[in-house]
Amino acid sequence: MKHRTAERIVTWALVATAACSGDHTTGPSAPTCSSALASQVTLAIGAYASIDPASDGGCVAFPANASVDSAEYLLVAQSAAGTFGRSSPFQLRAATVTAAAMPPAPRGDAPSSPRATATRFDGMLRALGRAHASGAASGRRTAPAAAPRALVASAPPVVGSLRTFAVCAALDCTKFKRVGARARVVGAHVAIYIDTLAPAGGLDSAHLDTLRQVFDTLLYPLDTATFGSVSDLDANGVVIALMTPVVNALVTKTACGSSGFIAGFFFPGDLDLSASPDSSNHGEVFYSIVADPTATLSCAHTSGEVDSIAPGTFVHELQHMINYAQHVVLRAGSPEDGWLDEGLSKYAEEIAGRKYLALTPPDNGTFSLYAFNNVDDAYKYLGATGASPLLIEFDQGTLAEVGASWLFTRYLVDQYGPALPGKLVQTTLAGAANVAAQTGHSFDTTVTRWALANWVSDLPGFATPAELSDTSWHFRTRTFASLHQQDPQRYPNPYPLVPVASAGSAVSLSGTLRSGSGVYARALQAPGAPAFTLLFSGGPSASAFTAAVPRLNVIRIR
Repeated sequence: MKHRTAERIVTWALVATAACSGDHTTGPSAPTCSSALASQVTLAIGAYASIDPASDGGCVAFPANASVDSAEYLLVAQSAAGTFGRSSPFQLRAATVTAAAMPPAPRGDAPSSPRATATRFDGMLRALGRAHASGAASGRRTAPAAAPRALVASAPPVVGSLRTFAVCAALDCTKFKRVGARARVVGAHVAIYIDTLAPAGGLDSAHLDTLRQVFDTLLYPLDTATFGSVSDLDANGVVIALMTPVVNALVTKTACGSSGFIAGFFFPGDLDLSASPDSSNHGEVFYSIVADPTATLSCAHTSGEVDSIAPGTFVHELQHMINYAQHVVLRAGSPEDGWLDEGLSKYAEEIAGRKYLALTPPDNGTFSLYAFNNVDDAYKYLGATGASPLLIEFDQGTLAEVGASWLFTRYLVDQYGPALPGKLVQTTLAGAANVAAQTGHSFDTTVTRWALANWVSDLPGFATPAELSDTSWHFRTRTFASLHQQDPQRYPNPYPLVPVASAGSAVSLSGTLRSGSGVYARALQAPGAPAFTLLFSGGPSASAFTAAVPRLNVIRIR
């Protein structure tokens, strides 16, 4: 689902190529580590390791700094779980070394896992997608699911024709509204319908034709080439974009002012041929808001605003449609996990925007219209990595979690090439298993490398290993630094990820590990400083800590 804040369209220009919380006291006495179990971490500058505490009782020993220069290590206490909903308290503290074995961890009940807000509309859609997947499969029993229909425009809509649609009219989609709409423009790949009850002041014919042209010549070719073909269950040769006030009215004017509005969505039930026509249009449809300059439905949206956000909304929702069609309709599999599905749709927005950077001269303003929300969400995530899981059951639990999804997807493409999104979509696999299969690396390998890349990529004066680099963005030195200069109140740090820093012998960090994400710290050693040992441990429930797949990632910075 495409989510926007309630503020007006932003004007920042993007440039492409909050401190972690924790307990910083050492307590009355340091914990102890067994010398027989401790991992000895001896790293050259630029070298890194990901340590499983199950192999060493959580004890990690760092050598004395014999250099005349200070030494610095980045530490990331991370959950490498490939399943959403995993969480565990943790501590990373300086420890003393003894010859005794570590005592067993105390047993207790697992803490409650954090959940994305259940009422989030897009989260609900992902859940409905899973429910409809079985229905869609049953509706295809008369024909092989693996044989996609050819994209032949056997019966495209006629400009000016009327049609009735069933539109989700509640945030939980327990209510649908029948609306009449007219086909205003029909292109090679899209038919844009406008609800007959849309308020006055909407997009005129010229703007609709421009939107059709952008979809036909840029958005559709880009999405299908990147992710795969879309199904054509209704055999009309096009996808339908329905612009209707029902989407506006999903969010009240009060809620819109405080928490934003829904710009558009794809409803998986439309591709479920077994669903009732009262709640399914049995074809490829996505939905968008209409202009409402006098705020008769919810908060006001001018025609200029809708004209500006519609292309990004269309390319985002088309990826969701393709993803569901490829996984469920064409391959009879399960839908993609919401967090990865959302990351791919955010990636679709970015690459559409990048087409405008390739113009002569580059159109940085239009690029920003497509990509700004991605960058803003990424800033939110990097400012609170310990509070925001990467893997969530329902995408867009928070904007920071959306930022994590995009950052991870963007990292994967930089590392494994532009063909990767198509491989991730054209499969029956989902989530972490999908990532592992298509990259050829275990999920814990890719997710721990990504966690390190979030700090060391583009780090000045540091020779970043290639596998820890974002190559398409210079987030630290250009993108976020530029936003900080333009609006330091909204972007208070030139780079939002600010690890807690302390002497290695004084490290004391605590918090919660959440699926895929980590908490960052910097351990510093003065010249000639002695060796130090850290203990990475969980809370009262050993099973919860194990289920979170804890990893202590260490890279030597200098």
